[in-house]
Amino acid sequence: MKHDKIERNLGWLLVLTMLAISAGGLVEVVPLFFIKETVETVKTADGKDMVRPYSPLELRGRDIYIREGCYLCHSQMIRPFRDEALRYGHYSLAAESKYDHPFQWGSKRTGPDLARVGGKYSNDWHVQHLTAPRSMVPESVMPNYPWLIKTNLDTSDLTLRMMALRTTGVPYSVSKAEYDRNVKQFGEDVAKTLHIPDAEKNLVAQAQAGNYDNNKDNITEMDALVAYLQVLGTMVDFKQFDDDYFAKFR
Repeated sequence: MKHDKIERNLGWLLVLTMLAISAGGLVEVVPLFFIKETVETVKTADGKDMVRPYSPLELRGRDIYIREGCYLCHSQMIRPFRDEALRYGHYSLAAESKYDHPFQWGSKRTGPDLARVGGKYSNDWHVQHLTAPRSMVPESVMPNYPWLIKTNLDTSDLTLRMMALRTTGVPYSVSKAEYDRNVKQFGEDVAKTLHIPDAEKNLVAQAQAGNYDNNKDNITEMDALVAYLQVLGTMVDFKQFDDDYFAKFR
C-alpha cells in the first residue's frame, strides 16, 4: 500500500497510527516491569542518603529561581552524551531530582545547563553575574536582576511552603519520630535543617554562615538564590562509584 493511499483513507490512517503509538508505548513501558528500581541508590560509606531535600534557605532560593523564570533559559538535566559530559560533568541522575516539585530539567538552553553549577564559581561571582551579567560574560543575553540584593527575603510563609512539600512526600519533619527517621536516613546535621519547627532559625544560621551576598546585616533574596545555585549538583559524590554503577538503573 502506497503512503498517499494511507493518508487519503481516514480509516487506515487511524488504525495504523494507533498501531504505531501502541508499539512505541509498549517499547517504553514493558521494560519498566522488569526493572526493580528506576531511581538510583546513592549512599555514603556509612549508609546515609547523599541526596537530601533542600534546606529552608535553598528552598526559598529555588522559589525565587522559578519566580524569575530562570528555568526558561537554563536546563538542569545533563544528558548521557560525551559532549555534555565533557562540558558539564556526569549525566543527571533521577535521584538528584526526586525531591524537586516541580523538577527543573528544562528543554531549552539559551544559557548553559546549571545541573552542576554548584561550587563552580564563587559567591561573589554569582552576585555580580546576577546583578550585571555582561560584566562577567560579555556575550550574555541574560537580564539584570539588581533588585535581588536590595530585597529582604520574605520568610513569613516558610513553614507553609515546607508543609506543602511535605504532603508530596518530601521528608521534612514535624514530630520527634520523623526527626529521628531523618537522622537515620541523612545524618543528624542534615536532619536538623529539615525540621520544620526550626525552619526560620536554620535559614538565618545558613545565611549568616554562608554570607552569600557578602552582607551580614540582612538576609536578601540574593542570599537565597546563590545558596540554591551553590548546592546544585553537589550532593552526589561520583568519585565513590564505579563508572558502570549507574548503568543497572537505566
